Amino acid sequence: MQTVSNEQDTIALIKLTQGQNDDPFAVLGPRTVGRSRYVTAFDPGASSLAAVVDGKAHALDAVEGAPGVFSGKVPGTKPYHLRGTDASGHSWEVEDPYRFGPVMGELDEYLLGEGTHRQIWKVLGAHVMEHEGAHGTHFAVWAPNARRVSLVGEFNHWDGRRHVMRRRGATGIWEIFMPGLGDGAVYKYEIVGPQGNTLPLKADPCGFGSQHPPENASVVRDIGGYGWSDMDWIETRAEAQAREAPISVYEVHLGSWRRKDGGRPISYVEAAEELVAYVTDMGFTHIELLPVSEYPFDGSWGYQPVGLFAPTIRFGPPHEFRDLVNAAHKAGVGVILDWVPGHFPTDPHGLGQFDGTALYEHADPREGFHQDWNTLIYNYGRREVANFLTSNALYWLDEYHVDGLRVDAVASMLYRDYSRKDGEWVPNKDGGRENYEAIDMLRAMNTQTYGTHPGIMTVAEESTSFPKVSRPIYDGGLGFGYKWNMGWMNDTLEYIQKDPIYRKHHHHQMTFGLHYAFSENFILPISHDEVVHGKGSMLGKMPGNEWEKFANLRAYYGFMWGHPGKKLLFMGQEFAQGHEWNHNAQIDWACLENPAHKGIQRLVRDLNTLYRAEPALHAADCDPAGFQWIEANDADRSVFAWVRRGGDGAEVAVICNFTPVEQTGYRIGLPQAGHWREALNSDASIYGGGDRGNLGGVTAHEGVSHGQPAHASLTLPPLSVVYLVKD
Repeated sequence: MQTVSNEQDTIALIKLTQGQNDDPFAVLGPRTVGRSRYVTAFDPGASSLAAVVDGKAHALDAVEGAPGVFSGKVPGTKPYHLRGTDASGHSWEVEDPYRFGPVMGELDEYLLGEGTHRQIWKVLGAHVMEHEGAHGTHFAVWAPNARRVSLVGEFNHWDGRRHVMRRRGATGIWEIFMPGLGDGAVYKYEIVGPQGNTLPLKADPCGFGSQHPPENASVVRDIGGYGWSDMDWIETRAEAQAREAPISVYEVHLGSWRRKDGGRPISYVEAAEELVAYVTDMGFTHIELLPVSEYPFDGSWGYQPVGLFAPTIRFGPPHEFRDLVNAAHKAGVGVILDWVPGHFPTDPHGLGQFDGTALYEHADPREGFHQDWNTLIYNYGRREVANFLTSNALYWLDEYHVDGLRVDAVASMLYRDYSRKDGEWVPNKDGGRENYEAIDMLRAMNTQTYGTHPGIMTVAEESTSFPKVSRPIYDGGLGFGYKWNMGWMNDTLEYIQKDPIYRKHHHHQMTFGLHYAFSENFILPISHDEVVHGKGSMLGKMPGNEWEKFANLRAYYGFMWGHPGKKLLFMGQEFAQGHEWNHNAQIDWACLENPAHKGIQRLVRDLNTLYRAEPALHAADCDPAGFQWIEANDADRSVFAWVRRGGDGAEVAVICNFTPVEQTGYRIGLPQAGHWREALNSDASIYGGGDRGNLGGVTAHEGVSHGQPAHASLTLPPLSVVYLVKD
């Protein structure tokens, strides 16, 4: 038997066979002694091992006391590979990963350590590449407190002794190049924590792919080389997403939008055709997808992600997700992703206690655990963690060309006492409740995304009155482009659910939103959150008999589209699905056989068309100069009227009647005398209404009324909204 001459090396090799060596590159692979090359390799399944150079095998001797370790002299300097044979005579040939040098450069290592690497996904994770003349995959992961990190998978029988990774200095990065492994390889990391305990196998935090749930290993995905054909959109999207643009968002849960073949969810490729065509036909400007970052539990709808860099495999591989985005862009439709930097689940294969310590999360549960959701909270004050999140935001914009990120649960990030009682939270350094570190991370994210991808948009779901969410950072803001108007949503939904006889006592709930409508760049959201957890459907919220329910919903949508602010509807709401959303089944397309549902769908389509066609309805969504009340105080008749103005001088009057009583001869002030076209009437028969109205338009006569220089006499159908456009 060949014995390694250096006693220290022998001890290291013995530890290697026991899974206790954290530096295998020091003893495995080739080394030069004098003018001779020696190769040491570890293969516990081999009874004999040889190094093959130019087709000639050079036997390696077993190392005494280290089962599976072989060492010997290998002549020449040419690359070698290993040939193993087991006790039954079966043989195999593999490349030796320990003959390859490092892949990661010093600059990458420095930036990662500093927490300023804006493209960590190009360094960490699994990358198919050619390295030192061999094809394979480079793996790199951050685990600074680990004693050992190993790459495991079917390729090494999930044996953590076989492919221990190289530690890269003080940064806490571990890496290894695996020749012969490529796209589709399934892998995890076996990590030995600082106390010497082997942790549950971990998925790759920066992996580009995952197995189908409930399996949860990472999968090597080669995401290079996609042939994008959306540059026309990319070059013009800044205009399409500006505050002055019409933005109407269709929020979609891909798993339940449409199902195929006995119940499977639609694929990315199918959605690229069907969803994009539907959204285009309906006149929406954007698709917003509930999170597509890989997640283990279907019932979380993606809001508890584990693989932030992996488009979920539920609907197809990464390139097929790109097919969906590319198709949307070619149709002139933007794509927004829900992004979840506020928390992450405790699944053993995830980020929690990743290297045996609270690495991504806070160690103190008062800072690091969400009581509401039983999830963990990122440690935003740790530079590597903040870098991980901001880089992930850039990743989706860069690699998948998405047009914006809607950031989930921002309020839970901004306040240290969010949903906590006294004594259950840790104040900031000044004794306050604001989470300075989360604020800094959000500002960095917005600075970097807008700075590197002009024309994109970020949207905050922020449910409090935190100041300047959508104001520039230089003005003390958080730097978001838009904010969901949760106050408007709560007030108006509460109003519309009341029996009309009581609405006069709650008139202010429909007008109060105008007191702050321009304090932020608002999106008016009727999202998935309003049709789950026992809240019923939008149609189910409406009072009255069946006809009145539909009329109320038509009027509410008419009010919403006329109100300042961009628009958002969740799928199924556009045709008044009758039951609460169920993520395990497709939305109720069958209800469109009912004319009343079809009428709601046509109304939403026409509202989108009018909203996009009339600058007065969108150009000043975020500017108080674009709005003026005509009638805000007629509580007894539940009438609201206002005028919208655009930058081109155009004017649109919106008049709402939220009683089930037709009001004829209703005098209303208008900004100009002359003919006003009835551009939309929610009571039209094509929408399921009674076809009551103003015969296509009204004539306004000079004479002051409601503070306006002209006036007209209108018919206001019951439970309706009328839009008048000056010819």
